[in-house]
Amino acid sequence: MVQRRDSDGARAWSTVEPAPPPPHSEDELVRRARALAGRRLEEVAARYGLRVPPDQRRHKGFVGQLLETALGATAGNRAEPDFPGLGVELKTLPVSPDGSVRESTFVCTAPMDGTLDVTWEASWVRHKLARVLWLPIVSEADTPLPERVIGGAILWSPSSDEDAVLRADWVDLADRLALGELGAANASHGVALQLRPKAARATDEAWMLGEDGEWVRDNPRGFYLRTSFTQRVLRARVRVG
Repeated sequence: MVQRRDSDGARAWSTVEPAPPPPHSEDELVRRARALAGRRLEEVAARYGLRVPPDQRRHKGFVGQLLETALGATAGNRAEPDFPGLGVELKTLPVSPDGSVRESTFVCTAPMDGTLDVTWEASWVRHKLARVLWLPIVSEADTPLPERVIGGAILWSPSSDEDAVLRADWVDLADRLALGELGAANASHGVALQLRPKAARATDEAWMLGEDGEWVRDNPRGFYLRTSFTQRVLRARVRVG
C-alpha cells in the first residue's frame, strides 16, 4: 500500500503499482496491450497513482505517456523507438466508436536547417515507422478524457506498397525542404505523409533555411501521417485486442 495525496491535499490510501519493466519480446508487449483493451484511461491511470486531466489542451502528451508507463516503454524523449530493445514505436490513435480516425498522427520533427537525411532508407521518419504498436483511443469527440476507452492494438510494419507511398511523399517533401519551400508545410502535399507546423504555441519560431538560402524565422514543422492513411491501416489489419 502506498500513501498519496488527492488533489485537495487530503490523504488517501490506495494500491499503486510500479511501472512494469520493459517487455522482453513483441509477444510480451502484445499481451500487455491486449490486457489494456476495453479499459478506461482513468482505470489505467489509477493503477499507477495518476490522475487523468479533464482534457488535453494543456496536457497534449498525457495519453501517450500513460500508456508508455503501462506497457514498460523506456525511451522517454530520447531519439529512439519507445521500446528500444524491440525497435517498436508506440502510437495512440483517437478514433470514433465507428472506427473513424479523428486526427492526423505526429511522426517526428522535421529538420529545417539543411540536416535532413539524404535518403528515405536512412531517414528518421522511416526508422520511426518501421514497427509500430497502434493503440486506438475510442470515444465520441465530447467524451471526457478520463472516460475514453483503449481499443484493440495493432502491431504494424508498412507493406511494400505502403512503404512506396511513404517514400514518395518523403522524397517530395525532403526536396521542398532542401529548397527552402516553407509553403510545403501547408499540409496540401503528400498522399500519406504531410508537413505541418509543430509548436506548442503559434508564436513559437525557429531558425530555418528560406528559399533564397538565407536564414529566416518561422514555425517549426513536423512530419504527420494523414488520417486517410492510418484509417486504411486500421481497416486492413486484424486487431490484437
